[in-house]
Amino acid sequence: MNMDLPRVSAPTTPQLEIDTHLPLSSLIICSRNRSSLLSETIGSILNGLEVPDEIIVVDQSDTPDEGLVVLTTERRCKIRYQWIKPLGLSHARNTGIKAAKNDWLVFTDDDVLVTPDWFGMLLRALVAESRRAVVTGRVLAKHERHNQGFAPSTKEDENPAIYEGRVGQDVLYSNNMAFRKSAVAEIGDFDERLGPGTRFPSAEDNDLGFRLLEAGYRIVYVPQAVLYHRAWRTDHDFLALRWSYGIGRGGFYAKHMHWHDRYMLKRMVQDIRNHLIQFVSRLRRDRLRAYGDVGLAGGIVYGVVYWLLTQHRTRT
Repeated sequence: MNMDLPRVSAPTTPQLEIDTHLPLSSLIICSRNRSSLLSETIGSILNGLEVPDEIIVVDQSDTPDEGLVVLTTERRCKIRYQWIKPLGLSHARNTGIKAAKNDWLVFTDDDVLVTPDWFGMLLRALVAESRRAVVTGRVLAKHERHNQGFAPSTKEDENPAIYEGRVGQDVLYSNNMAFRKSAVAEIGDFDERLGPGTRFPSAEDNDLGFRLLEAGYRIVYVPQAVLYHRAWRTDHDFLALRWSYGIGRGGFYAKHMHWHDRYMLKRMVQDIRNHLIQFVSRLRRDRLRAYGDVGLAGGIVYGVVYWLLTQHRTRT
């Protein structure tokens, strides 16, 4: 499969679209200061076998992307571009949800490349489920030719799975997921205190997934819906990113931690313990990753304390 896409986002000639009577859907992409990566992400979507009714780009870049403002395509897909002030990824996703014209919502990020059948696989799996279901897919790392970077979030399991109730782990991947708009109408939007661009810069998808499961939804993992998370980050970014991930995860744990229900406390303790064990096992063979485990564990502790000191009066 050739994943090296041109800078131009839209195909120059119409492509075959499979008539599968899929419902009208909205695909939401949020971005900030990644114009080139975003353009290639859109290009890979528009080069797919099937496309959404609309692509909503919510851009929090320093300046508007003039190319995307006027971008059109010959596919049966409208590209809607919205530039907003940078208030965090959760705010951008909520903006996209409110702007969506359709009930069937698909999400991805601005630094992925999708396979040709990704969109159809993901949406078709959601259609096959009940209304109280969310679908997520496989996320593989895509290494760039010019560097040996890393992709911070991947899911490589080839086995399908259905998650219900308290599964003890985070199973929803927000750069590869789909649900109906009625889901957020029931459980609430993305928590705008969590996620990149906030004081707790991760775990907004963990929070959404946990609230969905607590509300009785099931999360369906469909490994056939594959996309590639581009490994554009370098080792120089690794430790800072792990610390940030830890802070967001700590905020997530603290938000759902209650004295009468020790479930989230036990998850937090196990998470910290696992990363400290990994630190010991990795120290001799990969010091950078080992220090990353310590940074993430420390970030969790910091995030819990910081949340309890600053957010306890506004706990949802």
